[in-house]
Amino acid sequence: QVQLVESGGGLVQAGGSLRLSCAASGRTFSSYAMGWFRQTPGKEREFVAAVNWSGLDTYYADSVKGRFTISRDNANNTGYLRMNSLKPEDTAVYYCAARNSVSGSTRGHDYVYWGQGTQVTVSS
Repeated sequence: QVQLVESGGGLVQAGGSLRLSCAASGRTFSSYAMGWFRQTPGKEREFVAAVNWSGLDTYYADSVKGRFTISRDNANNTGYLRMNSLKPEDTAVYYCAARNSVSGSTRGHDYVYWGQGTQVTVSS
């Protein structure tokens, strides 16, 4: 079992930055890949970024490539999503997720464990 708790969301102006954190507990942190997804009311959950067990392989949605950076600190059981140059369309609830594999994935159904989400609101 893996428990995930996100933090770091909030209200920020367009062009600003936020760093989301995902604190993990349970299984050995380096034994699974992690991902970040987001969702707005009335829309399907959307892939944002993913990272493999070591942090060396990363994947990004086209909409965030060059602005967001996913990383992980296996020594401290924490994943991160650094978000720069935020836009109003980035407004959403952001979820971190873990899957039973060391390889990252862009597909939500590949992930088994999910956090409760953290709200990110970007004002124009």
